[in-house]
Amino acid sequence: MGAAMRLPTLVLLLSCLGYAQKPSPMTPDPNMPRPIDGYDSVFLEELTWLEVRDAMRAGKTTVIIATGGVEQNGPYLALGKHNIILRATTEAIARKLGNALVAPIVAFVPEGDIDPPTGHMKYPGSISVTQDTFQRLLTDIASSMKTHGFRHIILIGDSGGNQQGMKEVAAELSAKWAGSRTTIHFIPEYYDYPGVAKWLETQGIHQVDEGIHDDVAISSQMMTVDPNTVRMKQRAAKGKLSINGVSLASPKGVEIGKKVVEYRATITVAAIRKAIGM
Repeated sequence: MGAAMRLPTLVLLLSCLGYAQKPSPMTPDPNMPRPIDGYDSVFLEELTWLEVRDAMRAGKTTVIIATGGVEQNGPYLALGKHNIILRATTEAIARKLGNALVAPIVAFVPEGDIDPPTGHMKYPGSISVTQDTFQRLLTDIASSMKTHGFRHIILIGDSGGNQQGMKEVAAELSAKWAGSRTTIHFIPEYYDYPGVAKWLETQGIHQVDEGIHDDVAISSQMMTVDPNTVRMKQRAAKGKLSINGVSLASPKGVEIGKKVVEYRATITVAAIRKAIGM
């Protein structure tokens, strides 16, 4: 029997035995009931697809797409500074909104030319992508969220080099999606570190710039997630538990960080609500 005849015969045999009727484990019923209680998280990557589905059915139809980066910072800060900070701020923003989830943080962003290196790419460990790659990635992520039925897609970025790309993607997709049920918004109010510095002044925190890529707002926000990311133990051993003349010794540093996260979340939530008409 030739190959052309053997394949239909095999399919027919498997069908008769009942194999063909069994659903594939890769394609479960989208409407299947969730067999266990849900997990309390706003981060998509920590949820099962059933938990995301049910959260959306319950009204969580806004999704935050946040961009960070991997770049050189002060001599005490982990390269993933922006991603670490976003772990704190995006959760605070989503919980304040009450109807939002958070997509995985976009860690790879433009950090300078790769070859020859410019900007942050002059320093070991930094990772850069082109503006074109960055914007294509954001477009695909946002489009995925639209496919799943999110009504409002929010773009925020914790680094200066991310802002223009997010603005352009939001504008392009807004035009493309005109008339659909999904809207997309770039929220520049999130990235306002000069505003944060002025607010810290009102809290009695006065900095003297040390000329390194670090400040009180940055370090303290990272501390709320993991003090190891600002090398607290190692700095303590060398008597360097301060930045820009402000002590970060526990619990002060973490307390400042929590206030900064709360301040930024409040500003951002107000801007999001205004943008989507809440």
